[in-house]
Amino acid sequence: MPSFTVFKGAKDGRPVKSTTTRPDELTGDQVYMRITASGLCGTDLHYKTADMALGHEGVGVVEQVGPDVKGLQKGDRVGWGYEHDCCSRCQECLKGNETYCPQRAMYGYADLDQGSFGSHAVWREAFLFKIPDNLSDDAAAPLMCGGATVWNALRAYDAQPTETIGVMGVGGLGHLAIQFAAKMGCRVVVLSGSDGKKAEALRLGAHEFLATKGQKELQLSGAKKLDRLLVTTSAMPDWNLVLPLLAPGAVIHPLAVADGNLEIPYMPLLLSAISIQGSVVAPRHLHNQMLEFAALHGIAPVVETFPMSEEGIRDAMERLEKGEVHFRAVLKN
Repeated sequence: MPSFTVFKGAKDGRPVKSTTTRPDELTGDQVYMRITASGLCGTDLHYKTADMALGHEGVGVVEQVGPDVKGLQKGDRVGWGYEHDCCSRCQECLKGNETYCPQRAMYGYADLDQGSFGSHAVWREAFLFKIPDNLSDDAAAPLMCGGATVWNALRAYDAQPTETIGVMGVGGLGHLAIQFAAKMGCRVVVLSGSDGKKAEALRLGAHEFLATKGQKELQLSGAKKLDRLLVTTSAMPDWNLVLPLLAPGAVIHPLAVADGNLEIPYMPLLLSAISIQGSVVAPRHLHNQMLEFAALHGIAPVVETFPMSEEGIRDAMERLEKGEVHFRAVLKN
């Protein structure tokens, strides 16, 4: 186990094959696994020029375990996501909110010598998730971040099955948000620029679809307005068009990683008691719930697969950047 393949960012934005090294012996609750699949997330594009190993939506098979591993054994399928470690002692960790631990180890900030683009990885058992038997590797990989992000917005902030949920954007995050919200029993209204993805959104579980481009006013088919809006697009919407759709006390969840400032009309927030709620990926207890829920209800991302190679990774990243990937790309060993 002394070395294995990783794929790192490069100055020209074209990832390159490299090698990382680990000690011969595992310690503590470390787990050594062979990577079988990795999702490609929009966040990975932000690091394509960085001198670091790429990828954070990993699925693999356990090959070796450290002396303190309690629940995993060789041959188990596991996944991992954005967070790799935490202090386990602070108030946030003790409350089950370890994703906000001041010492959290997150993708892009820690463990920069390994990721999910590669042949193998070594992570702590505490931050690995067993994959349910009826979830394929291809399906499970994008759930490790994309699925965990939309699930956290719904579950950590107490979405109810009686709510009407708005999902803005039918892409990598949006198409998962539609499925989770619909299977939770919510009425789902999708907002998208055009009607191009209407049929697919309805197939995934949406109850209503609104095309926003060129519209001066939007109308919902029913009297009930949106209790919650998940914004899964990196470009912010025309708030003057969208805010009239929100019910008093509604919550807006901006989920895509984007530069710049969030700007929104001031008075409508006050007059309708609207909240804006930031969040990241799910903490571990909610992440496990998400996998169980997806397996039970047959929720799976729509994916295109690419080989886990320099050429395959470059192709997938270039297509994602151009908006040519149909929902989610998965790299396969």
